[in-house]
Parts: sequence; C-alpha cells; structure tokens
Amino acid sequence: MRAAHTADATTAEEGLAIQEEQAKLDSKFATDVAMQNTLLTPRFYTTDFDELDAIDVEPVRADWDNLIAEMQADPNKGHFRKTADWDHVDWDGMDPGLRKEFIDFLISSCTAEFSGCVLYKEMKRRGSNHDVTTLFQLMARDEARHAGFINDALREAGVAVNLGFLTQKKKYTYFRPKFIYYATYLSEKIGYARYITIFRHLEKHPEHRFHPIFKWFEEWCNDEFRHGEAFALLMKTDPKLTSGVNVWWIKFFLTAVYATMYVRDHQRPAFHEALGVDPDWYAHEVFTKTSKLSEQIFPITLDIEHPAWQPTLERLSAANKAIAAGKAQGGLGGRVKTLLNSARAAACFVRLYAIPANRHRVPESTRMEPAY
Repeated sequence: MRAAHTADATTAEEGLAIQEEQAKLDSKFATDVAMQNTLLTPRFYTTDFDELDAIDVEPVRADWDNLIAEMQADPNKGHFRKTADWDHVDWDGMDPGLRKEFIDFLISSCTAEFSGCVLYKEMKRRGSNHDVTTLFQLMARDEARHAGFINDALREAGVAVNLGFLTQKKKYTYFRPKFIYYATYLSEKIGYARYITIFRHLEKHPEHRFHPIFKWFEEWCNDEFRHGEAFALLMKTDPKLTSGVNVWWIKFFLTAVYATMYVRDHQRPAFHEALGVDPDWYAHEVFTKTSKLSEQIFPITLDIEHPAWQPTLERLSAANKAIAAGKAQGGLGGRVKTLLNSARAAACFVRLYAIPANRHRVPESTRMEPAY
C-alpha cells in the first residue's frame, strides 16, 4: 500500500507521487519565487553521471557500510509530519514584514531540499553501481520528505511550491562531479550547522519560537549531517580531490557558500529579530561549526577571525542591497547603480578569497557523529 504522507514514503519516487497529488493546491506565487535563478537562490544541478557511477568505495568500505546501514535503518521515518506538538500559527496576525521574510525562507529552504532530491534521484536512475545508487536513493528519500514537510507548512499560509513543475521547468546548471562534491558537501554541513544553531538557541529561548517547524530541526539537521558524511566519503575515495590545485577550488566554494549565506541572511532582518538572533553572531556561529566539521575532509579552513573577514562581509552585504535598489529604481540611473555595486561586490569576494587559509592535517577516517 502506498504511503499517504511524505513522512512515511520509503523512496523518493513514492514521496514525489504524493507531492504531485498535493500540487493541485499549490500556488503560482510560491512556484514563481522558487523558479528564480540568481546568485542567491537555490539552483538545480546536473552532472556527469557516468563519472559518478564509476566511483569505487572500497578504500572507505568499512565507514561506507556503517553509514549506509545507519541510513537504511531510517531513523526519521514518520517524523516529518504535523503532530500534537504543531502549534497553531496565526498567519493573519503575524507582522507583515516577518510573514514576508519567513515565507521567503520557507520557499528557499523547500527549493534547496528539493534540488538535492532531484539530483540524487537522477543519479539513482542513471547509475548501475550498487554502492552509489543505494546511497543516492536514500538521500533522495530524505530530501523528498524535507521538501514535503516544508510545503505542508507553506500551505497553512496559503502558498506552496509546485515541485513537479520545478522538476520540468526550472533551469539546470551543469557542474563537474568534483564541484558537485564540494558544493553539496558544504550545503549539507552548513545546513546542519544552521539548523542545530537555531534549535539549540530556541531550546534556551522558547519564547522566540514563533513557528512550530523549528521543533523538528534537530532530527532534520541530523539527516543533513549524514548526507555530508556521505560526500566526505565520496571525496575520500580519490585523494586528488582534496589536494593540489583542487585546494584552490575548495577555498573558492568555502568562500562562496559562506558569503552567500551571510548576504542572504542579512536580507531577513525581521526573521532574525523574531528568533532573537543577531545575524552577525549567527553567521559566526555557523561558520565556526562548519569550519570545524569540514576539517574531516578539507585540508584548509577559512580564517574567519582575520581582521578583514567581517568588514568585507559587511561591505558585500551593503553592495548587494545597493544592487537590489538599483534594479528596483530602473532606468539608466538604476543600471549604473547596479553595475557599480556589482563591481564592488565582486571586489569584496576577491578580498575574502585572498585572505590566507588555515591549514591542518586531515584525519585518516572522515566519519564523525553530530556533537552540537
């Protein structure tokens, strides 16, 4: 019998079939937002699936089998559904600024989770390598549940993303497999760091838990953690991926992911104020956790304590706001403002990238357990 809720789906395909049925209720507004392709919005990716299918996991067999067994045990089956712990949400009474930013946060999160599901499901469909296809099927299952759960929350606000439409119509970006590893590993690990930081903060300050979805963040971020572990093992199978010229690529992706998070979060002041979180403090906490976690596989971490780090992030955020103002202004003046501030933003990124990285010795085994 097919599951009736995405929380109970045992495969990505089953979860997506349920989403297709629910799509009859989804809104054009949320789907249009999810369809946007900018430097700050989540993207859909495609890659060289034959290269992925050729991966040999024997060098990390013991850690690999333990991770797969943990994921096959499915500790979160049935978790991502509304229960008695789901408090009533007064969407109509919510501050309009907070409502707008929170809906944007949920749509962005739903799109990011679903983009992982689409990529992982496609690898499972195209591959013949049992080890690799098993992993990607399990990760696609998890991401489908996450996206479905966020859409359930959005429907209460009268909006939701038509995920089936996204699959067919959203633009796909091609990344070589190694870039998929770097970007997705960091996405999963920084996702863990973000969710667990919010969860622990709200444990101490429950008066700031303005929506019940935050109660589900602990188990949710543990899924993210396991997915990051999987990509660390994939990179561990080929030492060239984390050495030589590829270290410069690792630094590029670290810088891009951190900078994007900082800029995006500073676009949501009402959201962070409602959580009782200073976005600068939050960013530093997340960067600190992510840097510590990424030592498991990357030979470098960014020097987030460097005197140029924070001021440059602030200038980057200011340039991004000016770019948005220029686009809203329109006309020749708006275009000039957009171009000038785009150049300023690019210069800020180059300055961040130029900060010398911290180097360390990578441990023999990449496997870690959630500790935060």
